[in-house]
Order: sequence, then C-alpha cells, then structure tokens
Amino acid sequence: MAEFEEARSGNDDWIPGRVTAQYSHQYRVVTAFGDRSAEVSGRYQFQAATPGDYPAVGDWVAVKPIDSEARAIIHALLPRRSAMIRKAAGPALHEQVIGANIDTLLIVCALNDDFNIRKIERYLIAAWESGAQPVVLLTKADLCEEVALRVAAVEAAAPGVAVHAVSALQGNGMDSLAAYVTPGATIAVTGSSGVGKSTLLNNLAGDDLQRVQGIREDDARGRHTTTHRELFALPGGGIMMDTPGMRELGLWEAADGLHEAFSDIETLAAQCRFRDCKHESEAGCAVLAAIEAGELEGKRLGSYHKTSRELARHARKEQSASQRLKKTAAKRTSHVRARGYAQIEE
Repeated sequence: MAEFEEARSGNDDWIPGRVTAQYSHQYRVVTAFGDRSAEVSGRYQFQAATPGDYPAVGDWVAVKPIDSEARAIIHALLPRRSAMIRKAAGPALHEQVIGANIDTLLIVCALNDDFNIRKIERYLIAAWESGAQPVVLLTKADLCEEVALRVAAVEAAAPGVAVHAVSALQGNGMDSLAAYVTPGATIAVTGSSGVGKSTLLNNLAGDDLQRVQGIREDDARGRHTTTHRELFALPGGGIMMDTPGMRELGLWEAADGLHEAFSDIETLAAQCRFRDCKHESEAGCAVLAAIEAGELEGKRLGSYHKTSRELARHARKEQSASQRLKKTAAKRTSHVRARGYAQIEE
C-alpha cells in the first residue's frame, strides 16, 4: 500500500488499519494483528483543521499499536477513495463524514409512508458526490399495492441508477443484491429511520452476522452508543456499513453530485437558446419545453432549483466560515510557536 508507506515515512512501528466503528472520539480499528481500541494522537488533533479531517468508519489509517493494552494511536489518515459527507445536523456549519471508502451506497426508502421522491433525490446528490456507486433500494414491497408505479417514478428521478424493490422480511427480491455484495467490496446502507435497514442487514448476513473483529462495548471507555456507524463482515466476503437513520440530510459541497443526480435536466439545459438560461420563463428554454411536452416532471425542476439555491447559500456561508477558521488557525499556530512546538503531545 503505497499511501501507507508514504504516510509512515520512516516510522517503522506504524501499521495500517481500518476503522470499523466510531464512538464519539474513540475508534475501533482492525489490523493484521487483531482488533484494537484506538484514538488519534495529540499531533493529529492539532493538525486537524475541520471535523472532516478526523477518521470515519471505513477509513484506512496508520496506527501505532500499544501491545500491552490492546490499544493503538492513530497517527495518519490515508487518502479516501470515496466519502459520503453531509452537513452536520444543527445550526453549526461543518461537515460530517458518514462513511469512507464505500464502493456501493444503498439508498434505502420504504414503499409505505416513508416513500418520498424528493428525499431520494437528496440522497442521490450526496451519493454521486461521494464517489460511490448509488443504488436505490425500495423496501417493504409487501406493504405496497403499487410497487411498479413507484419503481417507475424513482427510475425517472434517478437516471443511470439501479432501482430494486425488495421485501427483506419475506426475502423477495433480495437476490438482486448479490451483484453488489462481492468479496472485498464495501457496501453502505443509508436512509431514514424505520425503513428496514436492520432487517436488510440481517437478511444479507443470515445467521452468520458478525461484527468485523468485534470488541466488547466497554472497550470504548463508556462512550458506546447505539447510534453509531459500524462495519460488519458478510458471509460472502463483502463488508456492510450500517448507519443510523438520518432525520435530515443536509448537503455539503455537492455541486458535482447535483449535476449528476439531475443529469437529465443538465442535458436539456445544454439545448437552451441562451447559455445563461435559468429555466424559469426564458424563451427557447429546452427544459421548460420538456415539461410542456410531458417529458419532464415540473416538480423535478422545482427540486433542482431549490437544491441549487440551497447549495449556493451554503457555499457563501462556508466561504465566510473558512476565512474565520484560517484566522483562528493562524493565531493558534503563532501562539504554539511562541510557547515551543515541543510542548504538543505526540
């Protein structure tokens, strides 16, 4: 692993590991030498500029084992191949990494009262932005009488994305997921609470469900909580990342994801008469023409406009917050240099 060799840079006692669970500021890391409780080093904390710089479940890290205590210190975060990120819940303006190094992101939505096309669109934006391959999984098909209609509606709102309707409780449609649960692949499951993610996980794992090199809950120094993200090993060799249900999905720096999730509108926009067309009332607007012809749903364009404005608003706020953060970091660095950098705990 070239990234690891570069990260440890002469620290021969560092070894690679993968974060399999996170409990606040404590982590569980699996290595070639076993499973360990871990925390980041003092230097790591000092150099982390934002919450997104800290390890997340699925991350590969460089750790120094403490053999006598079955613990480890995380010294470096290896480059992420993909990362699902959202705006952290609440008024604070910072990112939250939901999971890293994900190959396939299963967006789970129930076909009963939870069904919401606009919500699925938001998850698709975050999924495309993450770098993982999104797949929409419509659960509780046994409770819905219009499965085909709802699948068609999702397919229209998710161009280029596979859509599957399943009943994890009855096992119907579950064989369609075999293509994603392959040896070595990491599949993350995300969605609202109550959509059947746990039932889905248990169905995929059967009776062989096991935490990846699990440790006791009290190894997390009392910080264990049931609302954490965690990796599970599946019988076929795949890795499943379970995440808590999210009451809200705030988007974070998702311009690319927006373009990909609304690629149908982007394609139509390229045919507009004016390059700066806002798709509102302009003459020669190909997007509005598609709506008039019944080829595009008006609500989908409304969702596109609403999300575009949201991202633009967040971008302005993030720029302002970034400038304040840089000033704070500069003051802190200056203060530390004055005291002597050697005082920072390794």
